Amino acid sequence: MLLSIAFMLLVGMLFGWVCSKLKLPSLLGMIATGILLGPCVWNLIDSSILAISADLRRIALIIILTRAGLTLDLKDLKKVGRPAVLMCFVPAVFEITGMVLLAPQLLGVSVLEAAVMGAVVGAVSPAIIVPKMIKLMEEGYGKARGIPQLILAGASVDDVFVIVLFTAFTGLVQGNDISVMSFVNIPVSICLGIALGVLLGIVLGKYFKKIHMRDTVKVIIILSISFILVTVEDSLSIPITFSALIAIMFMGIALQKKREIVARRLSLKFNKLWVGAEILLFVLVGATVDIHYVTKAGIQAVLLIMGVLCFRMVGVLLCLLHTTLSGKERLFCMLAYTPKATVQAAIGGVPLAMGLSCGNIVLTVAVLAILITAPLGAFLIDATYKRLLIR
Repeated sequence: MLLSIAFMLLVGMLFGWVCSKLKLPSLLGMIATGILLGPCVWNLIDSSILAISADLRRIALIIILTRAGLTLDLKDLKKVGRPAVLMCFVPAVFEITGMVLLAPQLLGVSVLEAAVMGAVVGAVSPAIIVPKMIKLMEEGYGKARGIPQLILAGASVDDVFVIVLFTAFTGLVQGNDISVMSFVNIPVSICLGIALGVLLGIVLGKYFKKIHMRDTVKVIIILSISFILVTVEDSLSIPITFSALIAIMFMGIALQKKREIVARRLSLKFNKLWVGAEILLFVLVGATVDIHYVTKAGIQAVLLIMGVLCFRMVGVLLCLLHTTLSGKERLFCMLAYTPKATVQAAIGGVPLAMGLSCGNIVLTVAVLAILITAPLGAFLIDATYKRLLIR
């Protein structure tokens, strides 16, 4: 296991550095590292690491969402208002609609199978978008207009909505009825997540003020609470739950409001943690990619992914109607809301594991969506934000 971790970190850093020198996103090199070291090529990643890959990727996601909460100003989020709420579900609905319209024509699947495929592909990747938006806020690009905050907030909630739709559609394919409570749970879980996160952030702020300790200890406490939240959410079998990832981000926001100086110092600590977590996250995402499925994908699958991305961008544009954003700023939002990786890696193989007839083609499209949109989306953000946004 230790040798595998060494390979993942060293080769991931090397390939990431090479990509950055070529003016490409460093995560492209990290994903390529995972593909090469993974079971489909050189098989140099220990099976025990692959067995806990989902948990390791979730830890990395927790780190970057906590950092986002410690960085995000709630006043800026309030300025965004209505578009932030719409961005949580409208682009995903448009993309799934595009999949339902295009997939039966291009791939010959049924409408219901296309809906399952759309729910897999329809989620954006907070692991890619969140660090990019934090970078923009730190550099001041678009911050006064609330653009990074808008995209960051939408990407954090988008996954909750899409995963509920995925569960509903796979249930329909298996002949089950749609649970109304699962859809009711979407706004409820978001609100409960926000409330729980704010409460924990306030308690932590008072605790850190009363009990003096090293910032490193505070980081350990925050991470431990985050792990507990995620575990509790996973273990709940009741119809009404809460969103742990949203609670984690709002815990950071509330802590920042109570103890701004402490939040600033903790943000730097989480920034250092992200250096290693980012490599592990994208290398493990790459390791989940089965290149055998990519070789099976024809030009129709590529056209399908590009087509549904156009639907998603139209959805983003509709969310931004009646706002004061310029044409360039709206274009940036449309481009920045396209990367996919973490959710597709997590649920892309589920239909196949469930024995659904569409399992192979869903996994193929999910893998292809990661390989196309993750590097392309990251590249477009890096290449355009200085030109399209005001500093």
